Amino acid sequence: MENLIGAGLANAAAVPADLIKDSSQNSFKADVIDASMQVPVIVDFWAPWCGPCKQLGPALEKVVKEARGAVRMVKINVDENQALAGQMRIQSIPAVYAFFQGRPVDGFQGAQPEGQLKAFVGRLAQLGGGAGDSPIEEALEHADAALAAGDHATATEIYGQILEHEPENLKAIAGIVRCLIALGELEQAAEFLGRTPKGKENDAAIAGARAQLEVAQAGQKAAGQSDALRARVDANPKDFEARHELAQALFASGEKEAALDHLLEIVRMNRMWNEEAARKQLVTFFEAMGPTDPLTLSGRRRLSSLLFS
Repeated sequence: MENLIGAGLANAAAVPADLIKDSSQNSFKADVIDASMQVPVIVDFWAPWCGPCKQLGPALEKVVKEARGAVRMVKINVDENQALAGQMRIQSIPAVYAFFQGRPVDGFQGAQPEGQLKAFVGRLAQLGGGAGDSPIEEALEHADAALAAGDHATATEIYGQILEHEPENLKAIAGIVRCLIALGELEQAAEFLGRTPKGKENDAAIAGARAQLEVAQAGQKAAGQSDALRARVDANPKDFEARHELAQALFASGEKEAALDHLLEIVRMNRMWNEEAARKQLVTFFEAMGPTDPLTLSGRRRLSSLLFS
């Protein structure tokens, strides 16, 4: 299959070489003044013997790379470019200046924590008008569209390409989990979900994928029993256990609206049954479908009406 995002991600992988460069007083005009007419350029004045420079430089480079083209960075060794350092009135290093439209617009001295560096670069990116969606964001849009269209093979491949570049991308992890669920590979989905970085388990994308997996696992257990469960509910509408299991089976088979109807009926007749199992199952269904799904929105309204009427 053609690499749908290969060009974009390949360019993203090559970004550091294009965005960060060493310069000198001879090329300063081209590398900084002229280049800043298109995008903000950060100039890092440093020296090999400067301890704080060794801390700041890599941290600043990291943040610039993450901006993916919204800003550029030029490094000037003051020992080798003393005339330029004098013209810029550099009195201590590290010293950082930002240029845009040919003029200095911001700057600071000394090592800074990563949070302040991100804020600094963020201000410059906004000043320059940003750089549009990153290749990763564009790839996620393609993958999400493929998943929504039921093209799970394409979606899985694109999510996989994203993870090659960003192994901890939560949206891509969740996306592959959803693809595997749709393909009926529940064990693989559970294994992949286990790759979620520690501390990120409650991320919205991960939580939604986990809820969908739980629903699929429950539905798998009830698979093949739908007819028998329907017969039990028809014979006794208050057979809440059968109605609850039927809802799980229906949801797993794609009959989501019918599944919600059964659970809402349990809530209507006996909200407290089995420690509010029906309400809790509804919440899991809502997480699995996502907060903007029309069935989630209508289901939440119906549930609220039952709970607070």
